[in-house]
Amino acid sequence: MDDAARGIVRAAERFDNSDPVILGSGMEITIRDLVDTISEITGFKGKIVWDTTKPDGQPKRCLDVSRVRNEFGFEAQMGFSEGLKRTVEWYQAHY
Repeated sequence: MDDAARGIVRAAERFDNSDPVILGSGMEITIRDLVDTISEITGFKGKIVWDTTKPDGQPKRCLDVSRVRNEFGFEAQMGFSEGLKRTVEWYQAHY
């Protein structure tokens, strides 16, 4: 069973709260590495242009998954790249 489905089932069984929770791996990735990974998975061959005149914003993303771990014992099993690859494959097959 994929992580998201497993997390949703676990939440339904063990989480009695209406507050949102984050299902994820808690891994940190730079925006540049994320773009490179998406480009590789999708087979994108174009040129990526970074607009350096704009603010940097948040150069890294890392979601705090401690609450979901503590509240109902969920931890992601699938690696980020594999999950992203499966998501892209599903999207390409359906759209």
